[in-house]
Amino acid sequence: MNLEVGMTGEATTVVVHENTAASVGAGGVEVFGTPMMIGLMEMASWLAVDKHLDEGYVSVGVLVNVRHLAATPIGQRVRATARLAEIDGRRLVFEVEAYDERQKIGEGIHERAIVNLERFMQRLG
Repeated sequence: MNLEVGMTGEATTVVVHENTAASVGAGGVEVFGTPMMIGLMEMASWLAVDKHLDEGYVSVGVLVNVRHLAATPIGQRVRATARLAEIDGRRLVFEVEAYDERQKIGEGIHERAIVNLERFMQRLG
């Protein structure tokens, strides 16, 4: 593995009905849903390190602690960023943020664990 503190990742999406709070039954409002913002932050974190892991290993999300700061209406682009802030063995800690076209809409911490994919999948069966 070739991981270093400071590695970054980014993921983007456009707000459509399917990723609004109303679509997932989280408040009935046609704005970017918090679960979707968290998912975008997780994707940015995964992208920051995925290509640098040893063959057969992946990272999986284990903790999310974020604040959703502002609402984003349908039609706007949302960008999530992740910065690898700490490496503690198999535990990776990311500082995550999300922005729409006007402002920062979310911030927090996301942790991922490095696992052997084959062993991980065997535990599911």
